[in-house]
Amino acid sequence: MTRILSAIKPRVRLMLVDDHPLVRDGLRARLAAVPQFELVGEAGGGAEALNLAAIHKPDLMLVDISMKDMNGIRLTELLRERCPNVKVLILSMYDNHEYVTSAMRAGAKGYVLKDAGSQEIIAAIDAVAAGGSYYSATVASALVAPKPASDSLTDREREVLMLLAQGLSNKAVAQQLDISVRTAEAHRLSLRRKLGIDTAAGLVKYAMAQGWIKD
Repeated sequence: MTRILSAIKPRVRLMLVDDHPLVRDGLRARLAAVPQFELVGEAGGGAEALNLAAIHKPDLMLVDISMKDMNGIRLTELLRERCPNVKVLILSMYDNHEYVTSAMRAGAKGYVLKDAGSQEIIAAIDAVAAGGSYYSATVASALVAPKPASDSLTDREREVLMLLAQGLSNKAVAQQLDISVRTAEAHRLSLRRKLGIDTAAGLVKYAMAQGWIKD
């Protein structure tokens, strides 16, 4: 008699990391319907996620990038150092080149957008848990698109960027660098043209994604 052995997928132990409770609620509801997934913990920030990862030892963590206490890229770096067996799948609303490449450099194995359908998120989890990688179509497009001209920033433009990221006005930047206000304004316009960013919050996120500043 021939015995037929059916392959049974091992359960994947998951943790959700997002500082918005409603987002975690939605993810929990979507993933609870998948028998092979076991949700072992949730965290509203990076520090909490690190502590829970050491306790629960998940196979995979779904991590948001933009969080108040620690961004997801830094969390991914720390997880790689402290919990190397934990795989990270980024789940974010941002699909720009810098975030994606920074996440990859930090050790993330996948990057999926938050507006993805349930089937895509499940497929991404399956792929990463199995030792592979997964990137949403628009994310993959960002990877092959021309890279923003961060490498073309001059040393002075980078100095201006860092000061603007701290919330300084053009006048304050000019005083800090001993340049004219008109020159400071010109540098800001150049940054906007090269990076497509004009707000202080956007500059902070960009500088963090580059690894120029930490949480």
